[in-house]
Amino acid sequence: MKFHRRWQILSYAEAVLYAVGIAILLYLVSKNLWVGILSFVAALVVLLLIKKPWKHNLVTTGTYVDAHVDEASFSTGLLLQPEDSLSNLAKLQRYKVSEELTKRLGAIHPPNKLKQALLVTLGLVLLGVGVQQLDLFKGVESVLGDSTNETQIQFIATDSINEKSIIPKISKQTISVTYPSYTRKGTIAVSDPNIKAITGATVLWTLEFDNLVTEVYLDRMGELIPLQKSEKGYSLRQLLSESGFYSFKFKNEEGIEFTSDLFSLEAVADNPPEIEILGLEQYTYFDFSDEKIFELESAITDDYGIDEAYIIATVSKGSGESVKFREEKLNFKETISKGVKSVKATKTLDLNALKMEVGDELYFYIEAFDEKQPKRNVARSETYFAVIKDTVGEQFGVEGTLGVDQMPDYFRSQRQLIIDTEKLIKDKPSITSKEFKSRSNELGFDQKALRLKYGQFMGDESEMEEAPSEIESHEEGEDHDHAEDQENILKEYSHDHDGDNEHNLVAAEKAEEAEDPLHDYLHNHDDPEESTLFEESLKTKLRKALSIMWDAELHLRLYEPEKSLPFQYDALKYIQEIKNSARIYVHRIGFDPPPIKEDSRLTGKLKDIKNYRKNETKEVENPFEALECAIARLEQFIEKESTFNEADNALFTAAGNELGQLAIVNPSKYLQVLQGLKRIENNTGRTMNNYKFVQKGLLSALPKTSQIPGAKKEYTDDINSLFLKQLEVYD
Repeated sequence: MKFHRRWQILSYAEAVLYAVGIAILLYLVSKNLWVGILSFVAALVVLLLIKKPWKHNLVTTGTYVDAHVDEASFSTGLLLQPEDSLSNLAKLQRYKVSEELTKRLGAIHPPNKLKQALLVTLGLVLLGVGVQQLDLFKGVESVLGDSTNETQIQFIATDSINEKSIIPKISKQTISVTYPSYTRKGTIAVSDPNIKAITGATVLWTLEFDNLVTEVYLDRMGELIPLQKSEKGYSLRQLLSESGFYSFKFKNEEGIEFTSDLFSLEAVADNPPEIEILGLEQYTYFDFSDEKIFELESAITDDYGIDEAYIIATVSKGSGESVKFREEKLNFKETISKGVKSVKATKTLDLNALKMEVGDELYFYIEAFDEKQPKRNVARSETYFAVIKDTVGEQFGVEGTLGVDQMPDYFRSQRQLIIDTEKLIKDKPSITSKEFKSRSNELGFDQKALRLKYGQFMGDESEMEEAPSEIESHEEGEDHDHAEDQENILKEYSHDHDGDNEHNLVAAEKAEEAEDPLHDYLHNHDDPEESTLFEESLKTKLRKALSIMWDAELHLRLYEPEKSLPFQYDALKYIQEIKNSARIYVHRIGFDPPPIKEDSRLTGKLKDIKNYRKNETKEVENPFEALECAIARLEQFIEKESTFNEADNALFTAAGNELGQLAIVNPSKYLQVLQGLKRIENNTGRTMNNYKFVQKGLLSALPKTSQIPGAKKEYTDDINSLFLKQLEVYD
C-alpha cells in the first residue's frame, strides 16, 4: 500500500509540473494573470484525464512488483487475500514473500517521468522569458485586455505631434482612498481610476512619469486643480464630497498638451440606521384588571456602526383642553456598544411604572444614531401605542321618566358601514357567535342613525312632531268622557264665545278655505313632504336610498350581514348620485370691463370701441439644446456632409456639460458616452465608429417627449386602398 501511494503521488506531481510550465508560458506571453490561472487549470484537467493516476490500484501495483522483483516469485497476490482462506503451503509462501518485499521494496521506484516533466517545465519557462524579452507577441496583450492596462491611466495628445516627439507615459500610479475614522476601514489602495467611496473620504493620487512633464492638472468637471510635485512624482489629495468626473492633463517639454480619459468619482451616502420592531402590534389595549406589561424587541442595523439608540415614550393624561403630556427617555436592557453594526435590543415596558392610570395613553418610538461625522444620521421607527381602557364613561341624562337623547355623537358614512360589514363577514369564522351578533346589531344601529340623518332632509323630523298630539287625544279620551258629555248638554243653552265661528257669521261648509289653485305649482314648506332643498328627481332618489337602508338595517338586525351588503352598496350608489347632482360649479372669471364715457352711452356708435387683446410670448428653456444640436452635427459627420471645424469644439463642450449632469446621477450608463464625446473634442476619436456610438448614447440620454394628440400619418398603398373599398362595399 505504501508503494501504491507513492506511485499515485508521483503521477499527480508529473501532471502538475506539465500544467505549471504551460501556465507560466502563457502568462509571460499574454502578461495577463487570469490567462495564466485558467491555462493552469485547463492543462491540469487534461493531463489528469490522460494519465488517470486514480486507476492505479493494489492489483496493478502487485503485478508491477511481480515483474520487477524476482524474490516475489509472482506471489504478491497472496498478500491481498485473507490469511484464513489460505492453505498451510500458501501461508508459508505468503510469509516468505512478505519478508522479501519488506527488505527490497523500499529500493524500488514506481514508474514515472518526473525528470522529463521537470525539464519540459523549465524549457517552457525559458521559452516564455525569451518571448517576453523579444516582445514577439505584442498584439496578444491588447487583444486579451490586460488588467494592468485597463487600470493604467493612458494619455493622448490633443495637438498634432512629430515622430521625434517624446510622449511621456506613467511609469507608476498609486491611488489610495482614506475612509473617515468612524468607518474603521482605514486607507485602501485601489487600482481602478473609477473611484467609488463613501462621502467624506479622501482620495490621494500619485503619478510618476518616465519623462519630464510640466503643468500637471486634475480637471474635475471644468475645475483645474494643479498637482503638487514631490520626490515620488506628482500627487494630489481631494475630499470626496459629491459625485462627478475627472481627468488628468499635462504638457511635455515641447509644450504639447496631453489629456487622459474621463474617470468617475462616485460619492456613496452613509445610510441612516434601520430599525425594525419585532412581534408587536401597533396598538395594544389593556383592561384595568390586566397585567400592564409587554415586551419590546427591536433589531437595529447600520452599515458602518451604531452610536446610540433609545426609546422615546410619551404619556398623555386627560382629554380635551385639559390633556397633559409627559415625555421620558428609556434605555434598553442591553448596553449598545459604539461601532457595532447590528444589535437586538429589548425593553420591558411596565405601564404602572410609568404612573399610567385608566384612560391614559402611551406613545413610544425608537430613535437610533450612527457615528457619521460631523453630523450623525438619525433614524426613527414608527410610533406604537399602548392604551389602558376606560370602561367608565359619562353620559348625558335627565331626571325622571323624561326621554333621553340617544343620538350618537357621530355618524358613520355608508362607505364605512360597508367596510365594517365586509370585515365582520371575514372575521365570522374566527369569533364567537355572541360577538358576531353583537357587532352585527351595532352595525344595524349605525345604519339606523345614518338613515335618520338623511331622513332630516325629507322632513321626517316634522312628522315626528305630530305624534304627541295624537297620543294626547288618545289618552284624554278615556279620562274626560264625562266632561265632554257635560259640554254637549250645555251646548244648546250657551254661546260659544271661544269658538272660531261663535256668531255663525260664516256657513259651516264655507268655513274651510277654498283650495289654492296654485298649490301644485308652489313649494309649501309647511308640508314635510315638500320641505326639502332638492328637486323632485333628487327627492325620489333619496326616498329610494332611505328605503334600501331599511332593508340593510333589517338584515343586520337579523344577523345576516351577507344579505345586507348588496342593499348597502345600492344605498351608497344613490347617495353618490345625489351628491354629484347637488353640486354647483361656478366658473370664476377675472374680467373687469373698461369704464365707458357718459356721452357715449346708448348712442350705438362703435367707432372708438376696441376689444382688449394681450399678446405675450414666453420662451421655454430647453435644458438639452446642446445635446440635440450635437446629435444633428454627428449625423452630418456620419453622412460625410461636413467636416469638423473650430465652432464644433464649443458645441461638443456644451453637450458634454449637459451630459455630465446626467452622468453624475447614473455614471455607469453615461461614462463611456462622455469619454467618446471627449475624444471627439480632443481630436483623438474622430472616427466613424465613435461618431455612431456617441450619437446613440446621446439619443438615449434625451428625455422622452410627451405625445401630442393629432392625426397620424400612415402610409397606404394602392392594394390596401382597394381592399378597404371592397370591405366597405360588402359591409
